[in-house]
Amino acid sequence: MERVCVEPPVLLDRADGEPLTAQLSGQLREAVRRGRIGAGDRLPSTRALAASLGVSRTVVTDAYAQLYAEGWIEGRHGSGTFVAAGAASGGALGHAATRDGADGRGVTAARDGAAAVVAGASALPRHVRRVRAEPPMIDLQPGVPWAGAIDKTAWRRAWRRAGAARVSASPPPVADPAGLPELRRVLAGYLRRSRGVSSSPEGIIVTRGVANGLDLIAAALLRPGDAAGIEEPGWPAAQAILAARGARIVPCPVDDHGLVVDALPPGLRLIHATPAHQTPLGGRLPVPRRQALLAWARRTSALIVEDDYDSEFRYDVAPLPALHSLDPDVVAYLGTTAKTLTPELSVGWLVAPREVFTLVTEMRLSLADRTPAAMQHATASLIEGGYLERHVRRMRHEYARRRSAVTGILATLPPPARLLGDTAGMHVVLELPGAVADAAAAAARERGVAVATLDRYFSAEAARSVHGLVLGYGGAALGQVRHGCEILREIVRPLLAP
Repeated sequence: MERVCVEPPVLLDRADGEPLTAQLSGQLREAVRRGRIGAGDRLPSTRALAASLGVSRTVVTDAYAQLYAEGWIEGRHGSGTFVAAGAASGGALGHAATRDGADGRGVTAARDGAAAVVAGASALPRHVRRVRAEPPMIDLQPGVPWAGAIDKTAWRRAWRRAGAARVSASPPPVADPAGLPELRRVLAGYLRRSRGVSSSPEGIIVTRGVANGLDLIAAALLRPGDAAGIEEPGWPAAQAILAARGARIVPCPVDDHGLVVDALPPGLRLIHATPAHQTPLGGRLPVPRRQALLAWARRTSALIVEDDYDSEFRYDVAPLPALHSLDPDVVAYLGTTAKTLTPELSVGWLVAPREVFTLVTEMRLSLADRTPAAMQHATASLIEGGYLERHVRRMRHEYARRRSAVTGILATLPPPARLLGDTAGMHVVLELPGAVADAAAAAARERGVAVATLDRYFSAEAARSVHGLVLGYGGAALGQVRHGCEILREIVRPLLAP
C-alpha cells in the first residue's frame, strides 16, 4: 500500500545560534525517536519541505544528506525519501553513541532507559503484556543481501513479462538443460560487461544458484573417492556438496590474500575457489597467484571451480576480471543473483569448458534438474532492461556506507583485534582470540545481535588457524548495522583487556 507523505513536526528558529540545517536534522531525528514519524513514512521532497518551512532548499538537502549518511532515512528509486526501517531503534542509538563519544556511554544510557520501560511493563494488565513483542534481532550474519532496495516497479514489471511469456509460449516437451536461450543470450552480454567473462550463449548453463552449479559439476565429473579441494577456511556448503557426491575432501590453506597455490596437494580432480573475495577471510587472489593457479590446473589436469559470489561489490579498486577470463579451458565459472538481488529469485549460471558443459547438461537431463522457466524469464527481463546493472551500482554505494560504519566503529578496538576482508563484498571478519570470539558471539546474541563465528568455516578435523566473528552488513538497515556494531564493541573491548 502506498504511504501518504507525512508533514514532519518541525519548527525552526532563525534567532537560535544553531544552524538551520542542524536544527532540522536534529528535530527530524527526535521525531523518529519519539515515534511521531515512523519507519516507512514518506517525507516531503526537499523542494516541498523548504517551501513549507520558508528556508532555502539547500538547508533541507543538507539535512536529508546528513540523516541519510547516519541511516535515519533512505531513498527509494522513483518513489521519494522514507524513514529507514529500524531507524527508531538502531539509528537513534547509533547516533547517541557517536554524539557521546567512542566509549559507548550513549548506547548504555539508551539501553538502560529502554530497560526501565520494559521493567515498568510488568505493572500492565496481563493481556497487554502478552502482546508486547521483544525487539527484533539485529541480523549481522553474512551472506544476506539488502532486498529492501529492490525497485518494486522494475520487479513487478519483470514478473508481468515472465507471466506473459509463459502464457504466450507453448511449453517444450523437454526443457533445455542449459536453460532458456533468451536468458543465456542476455547473460552472455552481462557477464562480458561486468566480469570480463567472454562466452557465447551456447557456453552458459542457467542454474538455480552457485550450490546447484557446484552440485551439477560434482555429479558429472567426480567418481567416489576422487579428491576435491576446498579452501580452508572456506564456504561450508562446498564441502557438504562435494562430500555428498562421494568426493574425498582435501582442505587447502588460505592466507590474507586467498588460496595458497604453492601449498596445493597433488592428485586433486577439482578445487573450489573464491578468488575475487575469499570466503570468509576476504582476500583477493593477486595476479601472480592467479597465474600460478592456472598453470597448476593445466599441469595437473584439474578443474578450477571459480565461485564469483559477490565480486561486483568492491570499494578500494575496480574488481579484477574473473579468473575464467584468463584461461577458460581450465576454469568453470559460477555466479548467482542471490547476492546482487535476492536469493528468492533462485537463478545462477555456470560457464564451463566444452567438455564439462556437455557432461553437465547430460547429467542434468538424467537428474531431471531444471531452473523454473518463470524465474528465468523474470531474470532475463531484469538484465535486458538494464535494471540489474543499475541496481548493482546503487548497492555498491549503499554497501560502501555500511562497510564504513562497521569499520569506523570496530577499528577502534585494541589489538589483537583486527579487521579482515573489508575492501569488498558484504561482510568483514573481526579477528579475535578464540575464547574471546566465542564469548562475544554468545553475549551479542543475548543483547539481540546475531553474528557468525569463523569456526563453522573450517572442516571438522582441521586446526583453527584464525578465530573471530564474521559480520554481514547486507541483511539489516544501516542504523541497525551501526547499533549492532556499537554493541559488539561494547562487548569485546573488556574481553580484550589484560
